[in-house]
Amino acid sequence: MSSKPRKKPEELRSHRWYGVNDLRSFGHRSRTAQMGYHRSDYAGKPVIAIINTWSDINPCHSHFRQRAEEVKRGIWQAGGFPVEMPAISLSEPFQKPTTMLYRNLLAMETEELLRGYPADGCVLMGGCDKTTPALIMGALSMNLPTIFVPAGPMLRGDFKGEFLGSGSDTWKYWAELRAGNITEEEWKGVEDGIARSPGHCMTMGTASTMTSATEAMGLTLPGAASIPAPDSRHAQMATLTGKRIVDMVWEDLCIRDIVDARAIDNAVITALALGGSTNAVVHMIALARRAGVALDLARFDALARKTPVLANVRPSGKYLMEDFFYAGGLRAMLAQLTDLLDGKAMTVNGHTLSENIRGAVTYNDDVIRPRSNPLVDSDGLAVLRGNLAPDGAVIKPAAMEAHLQKHTGRAVVFKDYNDMAARIDDAALDVDKDSVIVMQSGGPQGAPGMPEWGQLPIPKKLLQQGVRDMLRISDARMSGTSYGACVLHVAPESHIGGPLALVRDGDLIELDVANRKLELKISEAELATRRAAWTAPKPHYNRGFGVLYLKHIKQANEGCDFDFLEEGASDAKTLDPEIH
Repeated sequence: MSSKPRKKPEELRSHRWYGVNDLRSFGHRSRTAQMGYHRSDYAGKPVIAIINTWSDINPCHSHFRQRAEEVKRGIWQAGGFPVEMPAISLSEPFQKPTTMLYRNLLAMETEELLRGYPADGCVLMGGCDKTTPALIMGALSMNLPTIFVPAGPMLRGDFKGEFLGSGSDTWKYWAELRAGNITEEEWKGVEDGIARSPGHCMTMGTASTMTSATEAMGLTLPGAASIPAPDSRHAQMATLTGKRIVDMVWEDLCIRDIVDARAIDNAVITALALGGSTNAVVHMIALARRAGVALDLARFDALARKTPVLANVRPSGKYLMEDFFYAGGLRAMLAQLTDLLDGKAMTVNGHTLSENIRGAVTYNDDVIRPRSNPLVDSDGLAVLRGNLAPDGAVIKPAAMEAHLQKHTGRAVVFKDYNDMAARIDDAALDVDKDSVIVMQSGGPQGAPGMPEWGQLPIPKKLLQQGVRDMLRISDARMSGTSYGACVLHVAPESHIGGPLALVRDGDLIELDVANRKLELKISEAELATRRAAWTAPKPHYNRGFGVLYLKHIKQANEGCDFDFLEEGASDAKTLDPEIH
């Protein structure tokens, strides 16, 4: 439990809106009455903001209308006053050019909603990829009592009696269609069966990775992240969350009391043990820095070197998140990692991480592997450096063909995504299985927004020869559901003159995962000559949010936060508005 003294009703932040006898409070009370509430509904009670990212365009959150009502039920039962506030939804399947362009916008919206309204505490409702880090980033900057409701994974897909995994099997069957190995009718069968319930991707994509990391960080009730979205236990979790946030307000247990360096390391180790999305690198760095923790690529790599991959879940493994839940869920996996985790870290239920995972049992040790039989001994993720990525790049060794982990090949360069899409299947393209496909202008500034373009397609003529993996390099991201020998997040990006901008067709590129090396095999003198000839491209936007984004976005190795948001986070007392 929190070591702070229990709050009194007059110490609630909302008291300044509702509890004083002046003209402004009269307005707040009368307008609350206008909505049908009596003063006994809220007087002297914690006001709980429910930040809900439900939207008709976000299938991952299609159950959030109902879950919000279940959260409210818990808040009412515990003696709080729930206030639901919609926020931008960031629908990964639909929003263009990429939800990553708008992650920081949701973080800003979350922070400003919590600052500008009479919230004593908040429940964050997210799950679809960028919603999780964005909501937490905003809440960290505001620093109220905070608890997270993860959307939960959807049910397993189905096609001809085989389980389908979102994303992973999309890429797999798309390659088979392009190679001529399945029919259009079979492809439609995959389309109809791959997503069949509410919830986020049921593979170990960014959504499952980040909600699991959030639980390991201490921001959800124990076991919350693994529950499938349609399961009745998910609704129960929502109500219990509503009950708990009211107590957190009285205890004054704020989010930054929980998210410290220990919690961040626990979250990173969890993401690595899950064989999680490479996107977690960008999101965790941004999130950690909002909490005042200086997480960087070197720390990620150091933890990766000692963390085994225990979750046998696609794309690195065989199973899906529904299987993971039935096998014991995240608590069971964390119980295998107690020597790596800091069990003394505090969590939202007032207990330590060790207390929350005590007694957790694994029911299927092929899905959640024991330490004696990991899916991969270590290096679920690797950070690469060299003259092609002075500030780092990342790769997911567990999801690539092993023979490519040490590889040298000649570059086939595409200047941007459109160039790649136009030429990748050209029969005349000078490419073979040993080539290195390079795509430029996929980074934070270049795309813009650093979309999930990094799983570059294998040329059709190579697919027809049976090639299913080859080395691909870009400054873009890739979906956590993706797989292959894809070097991602190359920093600094090509659009601002990073070395990736200087690669030409035929250059030799060397990858050595074991030695964490990514090298362009040309001389420093040649690099300097090319750099001197390089000219900066024109900016993508001349108005609106895009201008703000391009002016303030940081590079991938720094978390892609806005420079004016990362530093100087403070607590609610100094960030609160004056109420005049």
